[in-house]
Amino acid sequence: MDDSGQGRSGAGGAGHQAGPEDGGPRRPPETGGGILMGRPFGVPVYVAPSWFLVAGLITWVFGGQLDRVLPELGGVRYLVALFFAVAFYASVLVHELAHTVAALRFKLPVRRIQLQFFGGVSEIEKESETPGREFVLAFVGPLLSLILAGVFYLAMLAVEPGTVPGVLLAGLMISNLLVAAFNLLPGLPLDGGRMLRAVVWKISGKPMTGTVAAAWVGRALAVAVLVGLPLLTHGGDTEDLGGVDTLTDALLAAILAAIIWTGAGNSLRMARLREHLPELRARALTRRAVPVEAATPLSEALRRANEAGARALVVVDGQGTPRALVREAAIGGVPEHRRPWVATGSLAQDLTDGMRVSAELSGEELLEVLRATPASEYLVTEETGEVYGVLSAADVERAFVAAMARPSN
Repeated sequence: MDDSGQGRSGAGGAGHQAGPEDGGPRRPPETGGGILMGRPFGVPVYVAPSWFLVAGLITWVFGGQLDRVLPELGGVRYLVALFFAVAFYASVLVHELAHTVAALRFKLPVRRIQLQFFGGVSEIEKESETPGREFVLAFVGPLLSLILAGVFYLAMLAVEPGTVPGVLLAGLMISNLLVAAFNLLPGLPLDGGRMLRAVVWKISGKPMTGTVAAAWVGRALAVAVLVGLPLLTHGGDTEDLGGVDTLTDALLAAILAAIIWTGAGNSLRMARLREHLPELRARALTRRAVPVEAATPLSEALRRANEAGARALVVVDGQGTPRALVREAAIGGVPEHRRPWVATGSLAQDLTDGMRVSAELSGEELLEVLRATPASEYLVTEETGEVYGVLSAADVERAFVAAMARPSN
């Protein structure tokens, strides 16, 4: 499943996150998401703490079912049930790896895979370039779940029914069928919603139109799950709606509905962000700057900037080569009467390669460069290497917020 175009696919729950999509161009670097289990295809796989809660719940519920089917197991049934929980999430991981492999095949970076409360999430950092790729990227997950269900069915035929292997294989077959069926529901943030989005995108020619359609279907699904799941589990018998089982079903329905509704809303927000990202252009946001040597008094440097109509200061060496950028916040912290006695260089941050930004950058590419090297100011250069000016991270933030506030086309 996926809660936006910027990609995050999940197999039994909801998901999304990402860089600019979560509310600003300077999101901190990813710090993980639980216990690191490995790096298949170079993508880190994390197990979130919530997984252990669900694994325990599955062990308890499945253990109770085993007591009715295989009462001779005794307490060992909970070890068998724990094995089932781990095997089920291994199937979920295969589902997510299908999304990951497809994304890497389309040259879309994948930040991580996370196994969590309601399944798994593949965090794909960029949107598919075409509706066809979007459809394939979404479909491969449920397809792998269906294939796994078929494999478990064939394996079940090879063992004796009513045995531990037979019960485990039957449970894994059914669980993978449910994962595939749930994810194929045609509403965001589910995989089926991404497939619907791709179809509407192809017909309309507008990815935003596809997102809006799939997100509203996702919200309708959330309402249907909230109302329909408790009725479905009781066979539509309203007279049977009471007791602990009903409360449990209602709670599960509410959690699932909330996940789907929230994911659909996030999809709309992410799509709007992506639609406005091209409006962020380094050249348009860059401040004019004047060069000064490090020993220049701050008051003199500011006088030169005012005369030139500039709003930024670049510290240069004797040959005029940029060496550092004066931090705007540091200037504001120096009282005016102290400025003739403060050297401009003492307020500057040394330039690193990551702080040199091309004037031609825009949109998501610009944000990725800024996120790679967090700083308050960046030196903007032409392709020839000539200094164009200084880009303030604060200006980018303001432009980002303004772009998000404008209505979508």
